Amino acid sequence: MAAASRTGDQTMTTFTQLLLLLLTLQHVHAASKGVTASLKAKWPMTPLLLETSEFIGEDGEEKFWQFVDTVKELTVYKNGESVRSYYNLIIKKAGQFLTDLQVSLLRLALSLRAFSPAVNAFQQIASDEPPPEACAAFVSVHGQHACSTKDLKKLLKGAAGRPKPYLFKNDHKFPGVNSTDLPVTILYAEIGTKKFNIFHKLLAERASEGKLIYVLRHFIAEPKPRKMLLSGYGVELAIKSTEYKAVDDTQVEDTKSAANIEDDDNDDLQGFLFGTLKKSHPDLNKQLGEFKKHLLESNNDMAPLKVWELQDLSFQAASRIMSAPKFDSLKLMQDLSQNFPSKARSLTRVAVNQEMRKEIEDNQKRLSDTMGIHPGQAGLFINGLHIDLDVHNPFSILDIIRGEARILEGLHNLGIKGEQVGKFLRLPMNAAEDSYALDIRHPAIVWVNDIESDSMYRSWPSGIQELLRATFPGVIRQIRRNFFSLVLFLDPSQEDSTELVKLAELFYKHKIPLRIGFVFVVSTDDKVDGFSDAGVAFCRVWNYIEEEYDISQAFLSMISMYNKVDVGETLSVEMVSAYLKRKFPKANAAKILGVDSAYDEKRKAGAALYRKSGLGPVPVGLFNGAPLSSEEMDPEELETVLLQRIMDTTNFFQRAVFMGQISEGVDVVDFLMEQPNVVPRINPLILSTDRKYLDFTASPVSDDWGDATMFSYMDSKDKSGVVMKRMKYFAKSDEELVHGVTVWIIADVGKASGRRLLLSALKHMKSSSSTRVGVINNPSEKLTEESTLLYRALWASLLTHRSKETLSFGQKLLKEENIQLLQQGTKIKELLLSGMDEDSFEKRLNTMELDFLRSQQRFCQEVLKLRDGQRAVLSNGRILGPFEEEEELSADDFHLLEKITLSTSAEKIKAKVKQMGLKGEKASELVMRVDALLASAPKTEARKEVKFPRDKHSVLQLPAREDEVFYDVVAIVDPLTREAQKLSPLLIVLGQVVNIKLQVFLNCRAKLSEMPLKSFYRFVLQPDVSFLGNDTLSAGPVARFVDMPESPLLTLNMITPESWMVEAVRSPHDLDNIHLQEVNGPVSAEYELEHLLLEGHCFDLSTGQPPRGLQFTLGMGQDPLMQDTIVMANLGYFQLKANPGAWILRLRKGRSEDIYQILAHDGTDSPADAGDVIVVLNSFHSKIIKVRVQKRPDKLHEDLLSEATESKGIWDSLTSVWSSLEKSITGASSEDGEKKKKEDVLNIFSVASGHLYERFLRIMMLSVLQHTQTPIKFWFLKNYLSPSFKETIPHMAEAYGFQYELVQYKWPRWLHQQTEKQRIIWGYKILFLDVLFPLAVDKIIFVDADQIVRTDLKELRDLDLEGAPYGYTPFCDSRKEMDGYRFWKMGYWASHLGHRKYHISALYVVDLKKFRKIAAGDRLRGQYQALSQDPNSLSNLDQDLPNNMIHQVAIKSLPQEWLWCETWCDDVSKKTAKTIDLCNNPKTKEPKLAAAARIVPEWTKYDTEIKHFLRRIDEKEDQQPRGQSPSAPENRGNQRDEL
Repeated sequence: MAAASRTGDQTMTTFTQLLLLLLTLQHVHAASKGVTASLKAKWPMTPLLLETSEFIGEDGEEKFWQFVDTVKELTVYKNGESVRSYYNLIIKKAGQFLTDLQVSLLRLALSLRAFSPAVNAFQQIASDEPPPEACAAFVSVHGQHACSTKDLKKLLKGAAGRPKPYLFKNDHKFPGVNSTDLPVTILYAEIGTKKFNIFHKLLAERASEGKLIYVLRHFIAEPKPRKMLLSGYGVELAIKSTEYKAVDDTQVEDTKSAANIEDDDNDDLQGFLFGTLKKSHPDLNKQLGEFKKHLLESNNDMAPLKVWELQDLSFQAASRIMSAPKFDSLKLMQDLSQNFPSKARSLTRVAVNQEMRKEIEDNQKRLSDTMGIHPGQAGLFINGLHIDLDVHNPFSILDIIRGEARILEGLHNLGIKGEQVGKFLRLPMNAAEDSYALDIRHPAIVWVNDIESDSMYRSWPSGIQELLRATFPGVIRQIRRNFFSLVLFLDPSQEDSTELVKLAELFYKHKIPLRIGFVFVVSTDDKVDGFSDAGVAFCRVWNYIEEEYDISQAFLSMISMYNKVDVGETLSVEMVSAYLKRKFPKANAAKILGVDSAYDEKRKAGAALYRKSGLGPVPVGLFNGAPLSSEEMDPEELETVLLQRIMDTTNFFQRAVFMGQISEGVDVVDFLMEQPNVVPRINPLILSTDRKYLDFTASPVSDDWGDATMFSYMDSKDKSGVVMKRMKYFAKSDEELVHGVTVWIIADVGKASGRRLLLSALKHMKSSSSTRVGVINNPSEKLTEESTLLYRALWASLLTHRSKETLSFGQKLLKEENIQLLQQGTKIKELLLSGMDEDSFEKRLNTMELDFLRSQQRFCQEVLKLRDGQRAVLSNGRILGPFEEEEELSADDFHLLEKITLSTSAEKIKAKVKQMGLKGEKASELVMRVDALLASAPKTEARKEVKFPRDKHSVLQLPAREDEVFYDVVAIVDPLTREAQKLSPLLIVLGQVVNIKLQVFLNCRAKLSEMPLKSFYRFVLQPDVSFLGNDTLSAGPVARFVDMPESPLLTLNMITPESWMVEAVRSPHDLDNIHLQEVNGPVSAEYELEHLLLEGHCFDLSTGQPPRGLQFTLGMGQDPLMQDTIVMANLGYFQLKANPGAWILRLRKGRSEDIYQILAHDGTDSPADAGDVIVVLNSFHSKIIKVRVQKRPDKLHEDLLSEATESKGIWDSLTSVWSSLEKSITGASSEDGEKKKKEDVLNIFSVASGHLYERFLRIMMLSVLQHTQTPIKFWFLKNYLSPSFKETIPHMAEAYGFQYELVQYKWPRWLHQQTEKQRIIWGYKILFLDVLFPLAVDKIIFVDADQIVRTDLKELRDLDLEGAPYGYTPFCDSRKEMDGYRFWKMGYWASHLGHRKYHISALYVVDLKKFRKIAAGDRLRGQYQALSQDPNSLSNLDQDLPNNMIHQVAIKSLPQEWLWCETWCDDVSKKTAKTIDLCNNPKTKEPKLAAAARIVPEWTKYDTEIKHFLRRIDEKEDQQPRGQSPSAPENRGNQRDEL
């Protein structure tokens, strides 16, 4: 012990000496500089109680309303409790309806504020009503409002006469009677408040009585002004190149940050744990802080690495991670990837474990071969589901793990645990097919030709490889195989048959490779002969000709007969007999057509096949077995439909041949008929893809349904569980079989329709050992012993006898003749089969209570939502029904249902259950329960099993907690990639939220030649809502960059989910050029989520093409025009800026609405044929809709972008919502005056990012204004402007008399993304010109921010572009000393351009009308998409792209004097320069500011004027009385309010 003490003292002494030595050697500042970034929602903070209700509501309305009842007046606890304890109370209340796993997911959802948009959407809908004044809660009854329950009665009285309100898909409808003719009462209130409870109590009561429909929408009467901080996004500090100095030298005043930089003393820093040291030695705290600062600075060595030091960095990082303690390794990966630039130097000193390197290479080979994942690439798999990190964000991942939780917990509850879980999850579940086919190998089908054997096709090749031979597009290959078959079900005596027969002849005569067959559906009555029925006559004549001659003669005769039928007439007996006499005079008509005809075969067979097939009314056709719709059967459409089907099926066969699924010896018809979509019968109800399932995962504490009162208090899951436990089954055999299909018949067996349904199911069981059948009574009248006698007799037999006996007894008892006997007084015991135990049966029947039948009735009403007496069928939990009165299911239908249930999933589940060693009832029950669970889960892509050949040295493995539900998570990632920056924090949080079994394979790249990461990164994500030490809510999630190196120049980028549009709203610093050496304290940036994006694709139904130039508007009821947009030709894409709420999408008034109309839409929240297209935005997820439009009949030849149709009216109609252009152009009366007024506006477009370029931008604007008398409108790209610029631009516009507009466009997700901010800005200069500006803007001039204008730009606007869509200035050639830098004079550019010049993008004019008319924007985006995949192409994106496209999109070369820049132009030409551009000089690398002052004499004058102007604005604002500085943190108010 003493020795240990001495050692400790020596260590401390050594440490103190080292510390003092270091402090003597070097003085450092203790204060750490850093950067914080936060992101707020635009809308006020939403109460967590309401967000919790939305989370619970996603599990079903039943739970939502139970939760609402539980928290009726919960808000009273707000005032008496701390914020933390109130939050815990909400979680506790939610825990009554959620499992522990779901509570953890709720905590994550509340931390993400994932349901805040859903709550705010209701708030927006309420504001659109609008709410009555001074109402804490109100009801709306068909458009009229009331603030108190007293006024409700009056509103309900006249409700029927007023139109019903629109109800949204996500509305909360109280589970009352909900009849369609009841008045709809919408309550707008905040749940948990007293006012809500008063309304809720009354409305719930009335809804339960069936007096109204009660709908609840969230409404907060007085939203708190405080906005909430969001999470679920990334923040990047990218290191900028300092080759050209581009930093503004204007000093900014530091303001106190809203979020303090917090030092984390708990992290290991070069072996020292400073948190522990500070606790142990509080007297040395100051010195320890300085020592830590020194270590950080020495650690943050940013000197460039040598190439040979770079090569193994990825493997070195992997070695560090794998050698760390297992539970610290993810944190280490996060640190290395997110702070890589300052960690790189230390990594070069790590020795690579060679066994690890070899193992990584072996695993990479396997991954590359099996999954296509190559070295350096990333992949994330949760329970085998691939999570694409480019597509998914924390919000969508939360949805995925919530969906998985239901399946995992379900399987866990069913006793399937451990490794078995993965096996069940990976079972290939065959999704419901979109189209089913019938087997056409049936003798009742009369084939008129056979491609394979008929002589007329003998010259055709027969090899299936012919399918792969190249042909011209649209050519049908003539191959001697029955690839394509058409079967027509016809009644020969129908009018429709004539045209179809003629069409069949057309295909036959033109030798189309289509096998044609007929099924004649005629009367099967033996008494009906050919002299009384045309159909029977035709069939007998056909059979006679086929038998006496051949089938082709019969077909030709058929055609001849139908050629005699006039339009509007039908084939008659007279026509048939006349044809017979004329063509076959020797034939005996009486023997052929009479009652005793010998030619009657197949007559009944055709009708039987038609009946068995379940097809709709004749005529109906099958193409390769797949039924054609009634629209497709229209003879005018059928020819086109069949040719298209032939082309589509050719593609299917080509794939099959290519993949080796079909070879020369295979019969192609057999191959087709063995596909999984081939069924024995078509029944739309059974084959429907819209399937609902019961939840059988509950194991209720009590499974007694004998107490109906107790049963009524259970929830739906428990009710289903009890019925399942108590159910008894009819089965074909008494053996311990595992039944793959469990069918429940729900019917009133006291009624004939109920008995027929049950009998059909029992009849089917004769031919099947896979199905067992249970029956539930749903009485249509009051429960009495008499009314339930039949059901109780069946139930008594099930309780007292074996399956086989009960099956036979049930079939006997249900026969109608025996029902009549019972009604005549026969006793049931007299119908018992011989061998049945009469005593036990009678005893059970006579002692049976009715209470369990009451429970069954409740189950039917409350769980299955059936009315009294309604029939339904359940197959492995899948609910079919309720059936209409006339709807019947035959034994054939039950055969189909069994086949579909088994092939979809049950067969595979049954095999797995058998492997578990289970048998009989227990196994059959498990198959049913697992099938209901897995089949009800949303369909996903196939789950992958990711396996590594070796995992000792290269796979980080963290085990799951035992005996709990766990997620199997596999991550594949190179630790030094952008994916690792995002993935490591995601995995850490995932591990804190749910129980995960984690494997991380370090997929390192070898032989790196450049720095793999050039940025610092933070991912903002927390597992739970965080609180401060005093139990108040913390400020919220913030990205913190602490202990940063001070030497590099950094630029801040927000990396947010695809549909978010964010903007910086507060920061005095230049976020594009952060240089920590030059700031005194932490740099803070506050962003705001300004918009959620609504995206869509629009197509013209007539042409299938996007309607270029079509405009949409988006608004709400009170304000229908809030946003607008233009449709691109690329994919018909459009985007609109929105926020949570219910929005109305319309065509823009004017030409768009005059020429087009909306016909259909998908992904919206209103019916496809509704007049208004309503879109509800209620989540942080992307919302993408599809809209189909069509030209109005009288406008078919009009063109939206046509010059001829542009008239005065368009200018009136195009007062864009994102344009204030109308201010300068309204009021003109004549067309000439209108045109003149329109041309008098000079539109100038520019982009800038960072304080320096904004300083240049203001000077450019001033130079433009100084040289023109024409009214100016400036257009700025809002995406990258700083808060300070946006604050000052209105003052400048007022002072200098110009208009301005901030335009915004989110880079579309389908267009190849750029990651570097400068390249993104270049992209915005060229890629979206056709959609950034309203159609009213004819011409726009782009002027670079760092340009000085010396002439009137009106001259450039009016310049004739000679038909080109835009004009650019060519690069100067006159400064000869720069020849070596002129890249366009050599290599690719020299050969590509030929005699043309390479143009500079600093100044250009665009004729937007011409640009749109020739689809220049779409062509540029298409070429960009192709070229940008190569990282080495388009190095100067904004310049290279138009120059590359010069042959497709012409450029008008502007005279050289339009742009002079010192780098490329000689001094002589400067005198005539109309604009001067401050180009970078690759030779001298002169900083921009120095060059500006030297090259342009007037630049300093402009600069001084702007500085004085901005100073005056600051002074003016300082003099104004104000309560609070705009840059100070918002007043947090009462800390309880946010909950």
